[in-house]
Amino acid sequence: MENWSIRRISELAKKGEGVHLEFKKKANFPDKIAKELVAFANTQGGVLLLGIDDDGTVSGTRDIEGEVYVLEQAIRNLIWPKLEYALQIIKLNEKKGIAVFEIERGKKLPLHLKENLNTKTGKAYVRAGEQSLQASKEMREILRRRIKEKDTQFTFGEKERKLMELLESNQNITLKNYAQAANLSKFIASRTLIKLVLANVLEIQPEEGQDLYFRK
Repeated sequence: MENWSIRRISELAKKGEGVHLEFKKKANFPDKIAKELVAFANTQGGVLLLGIDDDGTVSGTRDIEGEVYVLEQAIRNLIWPKLEYALQIIKLNEKKGIAVFEIERGKKLPLHLKENLNTKTGKAYVRAGEQSLQASKEMREILRRRIKEKDTQFTFGEKERKLMELLESNQNITLKNYAQAANLSKFIASRTLIKLVLANVLEIQPEEGQDLYFRK
């Protein structure tokens, strides 16, 4: 973990939340914060600043150790597989402090936010801008297979040719659009899109409702 200073935290907070940054004043809703951490781990990692106002003011929060404890309990109990992170607490004065959680990209993907303490099932999330969105079935499959598969080979057939034609006249395409235009079942269209993302032919962009696919 890098050494964090108040100056560095202030500069980062002024930029606002984004793909790799989230900040909270307190850990009042630890399950919601845990969702953001899952999204960081499933994307490219990120930083959570605890003790920062909504406008980016570095005001700190009282009993920062207690706030950290609440959040670490949520991380331990609600996230599966294990979330890897580094933690640094910085005291502003005797009463207030800031905590920096640096989240690593998961080694076993996707990570999930568990539905309850007694299960390993739950929802996966990914980061899109400053939002954490529930991962689609296609995104979950891509995350899972990217860790295991180094090179994905495919045969360029009629399905792939139709997809490339559609992307020549459209900046992006959705699973639904592709299935309809190519007269494919959603299952076959989904398999084709996943395969081409894994082969680095397409790029997937998570969106609320349905993902967008672009040519690389």
